[in-house]
Amino acid sequence: MRLSPITLLALAACGDNFDLQPDERRQGGELTVDDRTREAFEHPAPTLDSEQLYTHNLGRGPFNFEWRPPQLGPLFNHSGCLACHGRNGRGLSSLERGVFGSQALVRVSLTDGTPDVPGGNVSVPGYGQQLQDHATVGTPEVYLTLEWRENVVYYGDGTPQPLRAPFITMMQPDGAPLPTGVASSYRQGLPLVGLGLLEAIPDDTILALEDPTDADGDGISGRANIVWDDVTHQPRLGRFGHKANVVDLLQQVAGAFVNDIGLTNLIFPEPDGMRDVNDDQLVQTAFFLSTLGVPTAGPRDEAARRGRGLFDDFACSTCHVPTLVTGDHEIPQLAQQTIHPYTDLLLHDVGDLLTDARSDFAATGVEWRTPPLWGIGLAQVVQPEATFLHDGRARTLAEAILWHGGEAEAAREAFRLATPDDRDALLAFLQTL
Repeated sequence: MRLSPITLLALAACGDNFDLQPDERRQGGELTVDDRTREAFEHPAPTLDSEQLYTHNLGRGPFNFEWRPPQLGPLFNHSGCLACHGRNGRGLSSLERGVFGSQALVRVSLTDGTPDVPGGNVSVPGYGQQLQDHATVGTPEVYLTLEWRENVVYYGDGTPQPLRAPFITMMQPDGAPLPTGVASSYRQGLPLVGLGLLEAIPDDTILALEDPTDADGDGISGRANIVWDDVTHQPRLGRFGHKANVVDLLQQVAGAFVNDIGLTNLIFPEPDGMRDVNDDQLVQTAFFLSTLGVPTAGPRDEAARRGRGLFDDFACSTCHVPTLVTGDHEIPQLAQQTIHPYTDLLLHDVGDLLTDARSDFAATGVEWRTPPLWGIGLAQVVQPEATFLHDGRARTLAEAILWHGGEAEAAREAFRLATPDDRDALLAFLQTL
């Protein structure tokens, strides 16, 4: 609805906290919760009925549980989901030796060979496609060491900005390096709010945002990742994970159980069909994640409102699409919701500085799924030590922007060369999400 000049003047008189785009405050549509505290990511959707709330709470149990042998392991990265998604937020960029596990992980694959599934990656013999750096008995698959190396970039006004990048050393228990021809990708856990709504976005909506040949000439050429569905055994559009390599939440949960914690399940059972997580627990955990509420956006003062405009002017919103509409879903509350996730769920080339030099189905090393930005302003409220980007290298949102390249180079340069006031305004807007 277009407001008249008189109405705009009257509303502006209400003070700096008035938001000229109030619809964007309800980031999760009817699943929005009015909380911007440390608990902001922990609420069930407010529209659940009593039976759904019961199922949601049942799913919270296996998610929060700290697993122990004989279910845990024998090889694992950590002992529970919550360990790497504290308060349902993002994991820390941390590799630790010891019984408590690591909050980040390393994916691996061979650069040559026969893929495990059509179009997929080639497993490394003896390791699979993920390194488990902890074990319940004996030695783990590998010992991982994280080192940070720093450099400095400069804003247009000469202000220095330190940046850091991770370097991972991978050794077999006997001290030998991994075999040659192994590609690796170091990653931290993603935040969990709004996943059910992202699942409910129709494939056609995502595919309509593709522009793989940059037909419109704007320098942005996002494309979908077509991956393998482990249930239907057919190719399907991927939308979850850093590389959009998982098709739905049930398979995302099942994969995390088996790879991160060593818990076999319905989708990834033991060879004899046995599983550590029973079928109800798997389905309930997926339901729990599907029905988490999305925190409301914070009020925008004058700087944040100006920053919202700069978000468009700098072309950030070309990939971080502010508004999408969900389609049908088996959970009725997720259907037909106008949401503001700030993502297109597509793969984009973000430059050589962020490459992991490892393909993942259609995704090349430089391509990553556009991460949703809803809740990003609360990341360090929920978890004060939280960091950003796929491997946690960015300690601040400004650092995250400055690592962008490739299709996002023009947006990065617009930010880097902007005045301090404009940079601060954009960051103030992001802090409201």
